[in-house]
Amino acid sequence: QVTLVESGGALVQPGGSLILSCAASGRTYSNYGMGWFRQTPTNGREFVGAINWSGSATYADSVKGRFTISRDRAKATMYLQMNALRPEDTAVYYCATCPRCIISTLPEADRYDDWGQGTQVTVSS
Repeated sequence: QVTLVESGGALVQPGGSLILSCAASGRTYSNYGMGWFRQTPTNGREFVGAINWSGSATYADSVKGRFTISRDRAKATMYLQMNALRPEDTAVYYCATCPRCIISTLPEADRYDDWGQGTQVTVSS
């Protein structure tokens, strides 16, 4: 089992930036896909973006060009750089691992095994 801990959530003004971190511990994760999802009471759980074991990333259309995912294998940490934030980006953000994902299946939430506890991002003036 992999334990995931998200951090970095905050209140930020529209147009601002944030970096979320997802620190992994436990079972080796370097060959896993990892993803970011977000959840709101209105929209439920939504795919944000993900990165596969080789470093290729894919994004939801709603964040493409504004969000960037990266991972530091030495630190066992994945990051989500969020720029040009909008009020509709307000949500609880979760990271998760997908041991069997390929790039085309990374957006599928039911393929993910381990999830973090989430971190709140609020975009408001």
